[in-house]
Amino acid sequence: MRVHHAVAGVLRPRFAAPAVCHVLVVEHEAGLVLVDTGLGTADLADPRRLGPVGRMLRPDRDPSTTALAAVLALGHSATDVTHVVVTHLDFDHAGGLSDFPQAVLHTTATEWAAATVATHAPERLRYRPVQWATTSDVRRHAGPGEPWRDGLSGHEVLPGIVLVPMAGHTRGHAAVAVEGDAGLVVHAGDAAFDASTFGACDPGTGEVLGKLPALRAFETVACRQPWRLRRNHAALRRLDADPAVTVVTAHDPRQLPVDAEV
Repeated sequence: MRVHHAVAGVLRPRFAAPAVCHVLVVEHEAGLVLVDTGLGTADLADPRRLGPVGRMLRPDRDPSTTALAAVLALGHSATDVTHVVVTHLDFDHAGGLSDFPQAVLHTTATEWAAATVATHAPERLRYRPVQWATTSDVRRHAGPGEPWRDGLSGHEVLPGIVLVPMAGHTRGHAAVAVEGDAGLVVHAGDAAFDASTFGACDPGTGEVLGKLPALRAFETVACRQPWRLRRNHAALRRLDADPAVTVVTAHDPRQLPVDAEV
């Protein structure tokens, strides 16, 4: 499977450096598969959809930085996207769902419940149900799944694509692993904000990335279960230590393997 990396949103909070919404576009035998969707075209057209926290992050309103734009740039149409696998349903990860209403949505059962039927007061600001209002086929994957690798378990939602529960940032958060042509790509979502927490290197220079204190601080503030952070970081370090595995985060712009204005 060929895996493309794309920017589906640029965030410019006043309290930190610009961050991206890093998504994957996967050329799969079942059609195009998105891993996360970032912000959608409707979100950029009407930021009120994002709620007060979303507006505080001050997203760029450039429609060229959306998952839909990335799909079109690859020569495909929106209807070519058959499946979307999300790390979680926060507004900056699920916004593009409205651009692909025909796609099957894959998420953990715990995340779906947290976002819909069992939302606690502190969580209501992070989920925006309008973003998935047009999604009719939702596959909820319950429990830890089957043993996978490095002490982790997961659900193979499609051949070569595994949803790996990694709760912490949200109650139902997961990483998504894709068996690409060039090796295994693990989208960590928000299990880590700063890629230096698991020893990632700059894809251009090969140098180990330095710490981003502001991004780490925001990770702690935004985490639903902060006591799980260290465990998740350790799991990502084990994965990234394998030369055949590439771990990427959702928001660290230094990991994008393509030139992108942020």
